[in-house]
Amino acid sequence: MKKSLFVLFLFVIGLANAQDTYLQCGKIVDVESGKILSEKTIIVSRNKIKEIKNGYVSGNDTDMVVDLKSKTILPGFIDMHVHIESESSPSRYLEAFTLNEADVAFQSTVYAKRTLMAGFTTVRDLGGSGVNIALKKAINKGTIVGPRIFTAGKSLASTGGHADPTNGRSQELMGDPGPKEGVVNSPEDGRKAVRQRYKDGADVIKITATGGVLSVAKSGQNPQFTIEEIKAITDTAKDYGMLTAAHAHGDEGMQRAILGGIKTIEHGTLMSEETMDLMIKHNTFMVPNYLPPVVAKKALEIGPKLNETFAKAYKKGVSIAFGTDSGVSPHGDNAKEFVYMNKAGMPVIETLRSATITNAMLLGEAELGQIKEGYIADIVAVN
Repeated sequence: MKKSLFVLFLFVIGLANAQDTYLQCGKIVDVESGKILSEKTIIVSRNKIKEIKNGYVSGNDTDMVVDLKSKTILPGFIDMHVHIESESSPSRYLEAFTLNEADVAFQSTVYAKRTLMAGFTTVRDLGGSGVNIALKKAINKGTIVGPRIFTAGKSLASTGGHADPTNGRSQELMGDPGPKEGVVNSPEDGRKAVRQRYKDGADVIKITATGGVLSVAKSGQNPQFTIEEIKAITDTAKDYGMLTAAHAHGDEGMQRAILGGIKTIEHGTLMSEETMDLMIKHNTFMVPNYLPPVVAKKALEIGPKLNETFAKAYKKGVSIAFGTDSGVSPHGDNAKEFVYMNKAGMPVIETLRSATITNAMLLGEAELGQIKEGYIADIVAVN
């Protein structure tokens, strides 16, 4: 397995047929209080934390005991921005023409397992070909190993926008994609596109509110949706109980997304203080994905500005959610985001809360993100 920050990881749902599992833990990080709890035993029944006892205790002969006395225990992490189907490579654009859906599906199982074994037990997938929906279902059934997935299916774009699937193709291959393919050019299109995502089995809605860095579209900053289109999308998503996210680098596109009702702004690279104030007013969250080194003009322009923007937004009081854009960056390196966020001024315990309590709240999952009685037993052990 690829070397990572994590020396041991347990997805307790998969443990044994024993009656209960007793995890004898040297230290537990209580992410809510910020305290370190010493010498505790977590008792897991099926997939839930049944009880947490003082000291090291064991059950009866049918129970399983796991010795974690030398480890520090944390809740499984939640990454709010991954692309679980793929990973950036020099052949990325060519693969759209050479790989079959089955090829993408088999490769996605590798990325899913790698993500889980890096300590990320839940992810929000923000756009792929639709294989991500099938992957989610296969993990839920126990057919393959991977994190719990909340997926957007195919993200939404405007014609020629960042997530238009036909960008860069010849006139013969370009066609005129519409809401079914995730291309929106009116409020009516927006409503239909959300309902199609729901029909397909998606859990969340993602729009590309501005141009992007790693696409063949000319600009990485220009706004690409009207406020009316965004409102139609968010209002419909609300009807169907779907969380909304907007990829956005440019400031005008961010403001339209916030005013249109989007809940999380992904990247937020060129965010102004005015936009930060809007986010605070509307309780909108920033998911500041750090870019890996990429030799591309747009990336060289955008990348260095993100650290400065994140630091300003955090200090100003913008709510921060943890997300990595893994798939653009390598899967399995998700935890490096903690380091980047901490270097930009966010205390360690707050980075941990952003990847646990905050993200569980955004996903509407009341039993995720903490090591507490009654919570789902997603548990990470580290040195």
